[in-house]
Amino acid sequence: MTKLAILDLGYGNMDSIRLAFARLGAEAVLTADPGVVEQAERLVLPGVGAAGFAMQRLTDGGLIAPLKRRARPTLGICLGMQLMFDHSEEGDTACLGLVAGKVRALKPAPGRPVPHMGWTSIARAEPGIGLGIGDYVYFAHSFACDDGPMTAATVTNGGEVTAALRHGHLWGAQFHPERSSAAGARFLAAFLGR
Repeated sequence: MTKLAILDLGYGNMDSIRLAFARLGAEAVLTADPGVVEQAERLVLPGVGAAGFAMQRLTDGGLIAPLKRRARPTLGICLGMQLMFDHSEEGDTACLGLVAGKVRALKPAPGRPVPHMGWTSIARAEPGIGLGIGDYVYFAHSFACDDGPMTAATVTNGGEVTAALRHGHLWGAQFHPERSSAAGARFLAAFLGR
């Protein structure tokens, strides 16, 4: 069985994610094989770009059903986390429905430019995810997930924004752990069970 797989949808951040895991001593394989996606011990769903395009890639690759059947640790990063939800306002897109809730466009407000780009400190964090209050992590997004019982960490950016989630075997990071220095490495290590 593959220990750690990164779903290969042709995104530009896959190599940086793989390198971030390699720095932790975990070798990841890139795959678009539905069988590996379903059975890998741990799976990363990366994401850069638009929800509709990503969902079409998942559909074309026969990956929707394997992702829905997964019962092993799965980490969605940025758009990958958003795809776990029921629906995204970005292109009015039906998503995977693994987590109840919607992904909504960030609204510009005082202290909240859109897109939200750059380093922001964690305002609230649950234990066990490798993040602590005051840790800085790197964001690049214009849409954000609903807050709810699955929210494991938040940042304040003109209002509270979900930064990470934990929901059963599902993990999510709206931020980019592969670009978030020591805090990102701790988050990835926690996902690996270290």
